[in-house]
Amino acid sequence: MAKMTQFLFLITAAALSARAADETGARLGRAAAVFAKLTTAPHGIRPEQIDSADCIAVVPGFKKGAAVVGFGFGRGFISCRTDAGWSAPGAIAFETGSLGVQLGGEEIDIVILSMDRSRRPKLLSDRFAIGSDAAAAWGNGKAAHVDPNAQILFFGSTKGAFAGFGLDGATIKWDESGDKALYGKPITNTVIINEGTPTPEIAEAFVSKLGQGSNR
Repeated sequence: MAKMTQFLFLITAAALSARAADETGARLGRAAAVFAKLTTAPHGIRPEQIDSADCIAVVPGFKKGAAVVGFGFGRGFISCRTDAGWSAPGAIAFETGSLGVQLGGEEIDIVILSMDRSRRPKLLSDRFAIGSDAAAAWGNGKAAHVDPNAQILFFGSTKGAFAGFGLDGATIKWDESGDKALYGKPITNTVIINEGTPTPEIAEAFVSKLGQGSNR
């Protein structure tokens, strides 16, 4: 009986691992498409902004709740600049507002540029708070007014149009399960990005797309 239970556990664990890998691959594909869209759209990200960025995060399909004002959640990936180009990606979660029941709501594609190299250690930590850890502003939209003091620039769209929301209180967090699904072992974003972790084959298209948005 014990052997059968152990066998069933291993089968279940393998199935969950395969599912997580499939979801991670699909999310990487969507992230690459979102970055391509927002670097070619009117009022989108300009090449010189990417040239000045230290890190880029992409959150495809961020869901902003309608039932709880300001609440939102999404998962994506972050890559930072290295001497050889853009690093292997680390997994992140992006949250806004307070937790609660989410009914309906809006789905937004988001690209985040970190413009200040000194912010990287905190950005790659367990939790990075927009507003308190760094000033942030939306960089696109017809009425966008980029704060010259902003160290973090956000770009968002939904159905081809600019989409935004209040950024104060938003957080970028390490997605531990996302990294484990991508790399097959426990690993932190700091190790992935700062210690030259090789880019997994499944993430190569995403990292390549980041390089195509730049003038460098």
